[in-house]
Amino acid sequence: MEYETSRRKMEHLELCAHSHVESRKVSAGFEDVMLIHRALPEISMNDIDMSVDFFGKTLSFPFLIASITGGHPETAPVNAAMAEAAEKIGIGIGVGSQRAAIDDKTQVSSFKVVREKAPTAFVYANIGAAQLLEYSLSKIESAVEMIDADAIAVHLNFLQEAIQPEGDRNAKGCLEKIEELCSVSSVPVFAKETGAGISREDALMLKKAGVSAIDVGGVGGTSWAGVEVYRARQTADTLGEYLGELFWDFGIPTVSSIVECKVSVPVIATGGIRTGIDVAKSIALGATVGSAALPFVGAALEGPNAVLNKLELIRQELKAAMFLTGCDTVADLSRTNIAITGRTYEYLNQRGFNVRDYANKEML
Repeated sequence: MEYETSRRKMEHLELCAHSHVESRKVSAGFEDVMLIHRALPEISMNDIDMSVDFFGKTLSFPFLIASITGGHPETAPVNAAMAEAAEKIGIGIGVGSQRAAIDDKTQVSSFKVVREKAPTAFVYANIGAAQLLEYSLSKIESAVEMIDADAIAVHLNFLQEAIQPEGDRNAKGCLEKIEELCSVSSVPVFAKETGAGISREDALMLKKAGVSAIDVGGVGGTSWAGVEVYRARQTADTLGEYLGELFWDFGIPTVSSIVECKVSVPVIATGGIRTGIDVAKSIALGATVGSAALPFVGAALEGPNAVLNKLELIRQELKAAMFLTGCDTVADLSRTNIAITGRTYEYLNQRGFNVRDYANKEML
């Protein structure tokens, strides 16, 4: 099992780096969100403060490199490159699922390198909800200790598990285990979807269970059902390929999920975020920080400078968006007006949300 998990880590990384694994027919929804341009912003772009406090750490701008990898010797340089870049620019970073290293201690170094390269950054650990059913609390705590993490994410990837031939398909009791972990964890516990979004119903249950933040992980970015399509083709798994194709775009788009998850805990916007404008729109919708993974995979294979260049571009894009909306600070950006149109508007109305509450904030 340990070897199987480790091998799968490399398969996933290689597929994400070299194949089209993003959503195909459903977008994240950012095209439906318009930032209101201020022709007279009445601020200086040079004075904009993009820093935010995030669980005891100061981020230079509101962004995290989302969980990507670890658990195989060849993933260590990838994690090292991303962590070095995150440390230099002053943002946070998460690691991939640590299951492989919990089961096989020889894989620990591929995760520990993140803290070694990012000694002062916000770093979060990562374990699957399915593993909460099989691991003791001490084993889960070892994931935090492994990288001296500032928080731990419990990832909810049951769409992928449903399609994977080796998937963990028992979700009974996960909420109770999350609540138990929240009550004893030495660090804040985040709930994290991995590409299918989180509904208001689940967000409220997660808040009641005690999570400190919710990462929406919505449709619009990497489709793990799509990743499993490629794996199925390699093994002639016709059922897996069929299910992966059918569920490629299944779930709640990121923009809609941000609104769904506004339940008085910090929201991390992940899923299809590709520019600083996407980050700005996410914060205007109610997210605390933005997050992305796929854009950094190829760059990390090149090295830390390539990752740093991508992060710097996102920072400059965000700064320009803040200037053009007249926002001196990220707090100002969270209060700025937006317009919501199209499929997102229709979805939110169908779900019973008052779109005006999330758009024309000054008119409330």
